[in-house]
Amino acid sequence: MGMTAKISPEEVSHIGKLANLKISREKLEKYSRDLSEVINHVSKVQMANVKDVPPTNQVTGLINVFREDVVDTERMLSQREALSNAKRTHDGYFVIDSIF
Repeated sequence: MGMTAKISPEEVSHIGKLANLKISREKLEKYSRDLSEVINHVSKVQMANVKDVPPTNQVTGLINVFREDVVDTERMLSQREALSNAKRTHDGYFVIDSIF
């Protein structure tokens, strides 16, 4: 059927070094098996016959599903209402401590 990939513990160690990861010796064997299984699974998927399947970039068929940008004055606070619970204000603005 397809090729069978085998990722060696040495290759896993090399990938770990490239990613700046410390991998224990016990985990090298486990990751070697796990990565080999993933690559073998992907190789099976790549063998699927998709000759008559059109490329798909989205599946809903919807185009530009945005609402109009309308101000809802029923739900709006006045500046006074917005500032009513503020601890400190100045000239109609919230005042907060500096954060550096």
